[in-house]
Amino acid sequence: MATLNMLHSERKPDKLRSLGILALNGMFDEMDAVGVLRQAAQDILPGDLAIVSSFGADSAVLLHLVAQVDPSLPVYFLETGKHFPETLAYVETLKKQLGLMNVIAIHPDPADIKRFDPTGELWETDPDSCCHIRKTEPLEPITEQFGGWVTGRKRFQTKERGVLPHFELTSDDRIKVNPLAYFSDADVNQYKIDHGLPEHPLFSMGYKSIGCAPCTSVVAEGEDPRAGRWRGLNKKECGIHFDFNGAIASPMNAAKFTLYKDGAFIADPFHAWEDGDDAATARYKHVPVTVFLANREAFLDNQAPLGLLVSPGEKIEDVEQDLSRFSSIAIKFPAFTDGRGYSTARLLAERYHYDGEIRAVGDVLQDQIPLMRRCGVNAFVVTHQPTREALEENRLPEVAIFYQPVGIAEVPVGTRPYLRRAH
Repeated sequence: MATLNMLHSERKPDKLRSLGILALNGMFDEMDAVGVLRQAAQDILPGDLAIVSSFGADSAVLLHLVAQVDPSLPVYFLETGKHFPETLAYVETLKKQLGLMNVIAIHPDPADIKRFDPTGELWETDPDSCCHIRKTEPLEPITEQFGGWVTGRKRFQTKERGVLPHFELTSDDRIKVNPLAYFSDADVNQYKIDHGLPEHPLFSMGYKSIGCAPCTSVVAEGEDPRAGRWRGLNKKECGIHFDFNGAIASPMNAAKFTLYKDGAFIADPFHAWEDGDDAATARYKHVPVTVFLANREAFLDNQAPLGLLVSPGEKIEDVEQDLSRFSSIAIKFPAFTDGRGYSTARLLAERYHYDGEIRAVGDVLQDQIPLMRRCGVNAFVVTHQPTREALEENRLPEVAIFYQPVGIAEVPVGTRPYLRRAH
């Protein structure tokens, strides 16, 4: 199996690595689930494989395989803070009954929760962002430590998973192993019976696929097992899986994120205000100044997180007394505009001492970002690819000439330093 080990240890061109995955699937396509897992853990990625389990309705089957192959394999459980109490109890039940020796809970970053989901209700308005901060972000640094990881996904669960193979190559060149890919619903249930595995406490109540409590509902007779996940929404996956056909979720990277803050592109919980939005129930919306002023009392009574959108010509002074209401203030910089956006940012930062997020939106380009930062902007919505690359590579242009000085250290062009007045 030495040549298969090279699939992970040597970085090869994508085409060759993809062919290697096809070879793995061809070699082990007919192997049973425990055989697939044993090959992955002992021959293909020895010491370099992690298990990711939701401890949901069918998790006992995969974890029983783990216990047979190697009960010391690391099993990572995403403790999102939104699980049913029954799921947390089930974790302890399976650990004890199966003899799992290395179950590790992964928690979301408290700073991300405080920033993006302070009320714990982000799942209502933006489940994708909720999944990102509670699942994808915490899991990503874990999977980066391993050459591969194991999931409990199965082809029968959804039509999107209908082409699921035993082995996948992820976008970040890791091997994802799906030992149960070819299991049917009947296979899963029979396996539980054959091995005396305990059911999840909610399974008998109609929960056939169990995730976070707010986004999980009972499945009706005839529905696919995951129909109860994010019911009523155009959402099938939490975002941690990039599958064989590419149709389930995006790769685990920040390529789709446009909000740049604190040195990285991150998930953005905020959305643009739309006609028809209700001031009393809006959440994570950047409200235009004119809309806020026209519905001020309703917005102030609304306790959900809100942002403010300031366009050129609008006076931030008009909402001075209400600035603390907003956790984010977006300043619009249209193409070929004047410097009013910069002045708005300076007013917020210097006159009003606003300490929340000040973000630039619109035509945000790399030569503007240093100037925006000088004026107090600390977040940027970037859609221009060269600017994105410049931020990622830390090669923004430097500003040495100041036409509008900030503080007392900068001197505008044409001014003798000794003529500057001390502030």
